[in-house]
Amino acid sequence: MVAYSFKPFFVPQILAGIKRQTVRTDRRRHARPGEPIQLFTAMRTKHCRKILDRDPTCIEVLPIVIVTSGLLDCGIAGIEVDGTTLHRDQIEEFARADGFAPEHVNGLTPDLVGTTARANMGAFWRANHPADRFEGVLIKWETEAR
Repeated sequence: MVAYSFKPFFVPQILAGIKRQTVRTDRRRHARPGEPIQLFTAMRTKHCRKILDRDPTCIEVLPIVIVTSGLLDCGIAGIEVDGTTLHRDQIEEFARADGFAPEHVNGLTPDLVGTTARANMGAFWRANHPADRFEGVLIKWETEAR
């Protein structure tokens, strides 16, 4: 089973079922479709805790490229998922699905105060990923009905 750790401001969104995807760098082993995944916050610290009681199931793992630019107010210049380039409205939708909607994150961290999910995602990526081009995977999951 594969485990992923999340920043604290994503926890309420994961619990509410708003955030059901994550973008990660390549590593030796990611979740595979059909496998359960464990979602944690503060992994590798004494404050580590599991976010969901029931482990969600991985439904999709796709290659992703995210290009950022300090020249744009929104920070995100482009996103490509599984070889398909997202258009402007699709990037906003993607950023919302990834947990950056202003109504859910603004004010939780100094970097996230944008008026759009794309701007919040751009600020987060520029602060946490030094390169202008990121290549990794998009992992999606679904939770069981309770």
